[in-house]
Amino acid sequence: MEITEVRIFLKDSPDKKLKAYATVTFDNAFVVRNIKVIEGSGGLFIAMPSRKLKSPCPKCGFRNEVKSKYCNQCGTQLPAVSKPLNSEHEGGGASDAQSEHRDIAHPITQTFRDYLQKKVLETFEVDKAKGPSVASKHNDY
Repeated sequence: MEITEVRIFLKDSPDKKLKAYATVTFDNAFVVRNIKVIEGSGGLFIAMPSRKLKSPCPKCGFRNEVKSKYCNQCGTQLPAVSKPLNSEHEGGGASDAQSEHRDIAHPITQTFRDYLQKKVLETFEVDKAKGPSVASKHNDY
């Protein structure tokens, strides 16, 4: 599988950890949006698109975001640690009940993750040098 296009959307807040969003096209046939470029303590890395996990209220069953203190439906105080609703069984992201997010799409192998991260970060560096108002396109062929 080849990355055929990378588009970078720079964020213009220099003090924040989130530096940009990327949209990546694979084989001119499949696109993944909202890949985040983040500045960590060890340098730049990418984070795959994710969604917040939900857990049901024990009283009314309404699905609230994990770590919510009160139910958004009935107002009941929620247990401090509750098991997230996870009927889809998708991989990646959250692996324990303490995590708040689960990856929507993610690489299966470390080799592909490294390839994806390299392509996104290369395009990010080029766009960053051009300025914050530029959205770039990178084609492999």
